[in-house]
Amino acid sequence: MPGPSDPRREGEGTEAAPPAVLLTLPNLITLARICAVPATIWLILQHRLDWAFLVFVGAGISDGVDGWLARVLNARSALGAMLDPVADKALLVSVYVALAAIGVLPDWLAILVVFRDMVIVGGVLVFWVLGQPQTIRPLFVSKLNTVLQIGLAALALLLAGFGLSAHGLLTAMIWAVAATTLGSGAAYVAATLRRPRAGAGGP
Repeated sequence: MPGPSDPRREGEGTEAAPPAVLLTLPNLITLARICAVPATIWLILQHRLDWAFLVFVGAGISDGVDGWLARVLNARSALGAMLDPVADKALLVSVYVALAAIGVLPDWLAILVVFRDMVIVGGVLVFWVLGQPQTIRPLFVSKLNTVLQIGLAALALLLAGFGLSAHGLLTAMIWAVAATTLGSGAAYVAATLRRPRAGAGGP
């Protein structure tokens, strides 16, 4: 899952890999994580949540591995920086939707998670079309939300997949994810509206 210190998302340190190098080892691992999305959805819909949990954990491990390899092999690339968050978000959102579809997580929570991402991505696209591209800077509440979303998805898969019970913990995680999802979405909207627009009059 995404981390704030992924070397492919930062410009500091070693020099980036040449733009022409696309099929680096870290990028291949990221592509494999994208390919794991339909497999995870299928496993969940087939009620094989034990295997889905293992695939989900494996995807999380691979995210750390490809970031580490990108650093030690000096294999950072623009493609990797773009694909990595896409792979993470695609897997996480898909898991929420699939778990809601089989009744493991509430429908409203999956809708909230998807809607929050749609608002952020849609806002970025709108400003880009208007010629005022926005840079999304990770906020603390957003990082916390990501950690909680990953934790809830893993917990739900673990409990349902292996027949375990922790209803109180699961309920607490659901409400924590809901609160931070709302909070992070509102924080991004507020931060975007506060930024000065290109061409706006200055002091």
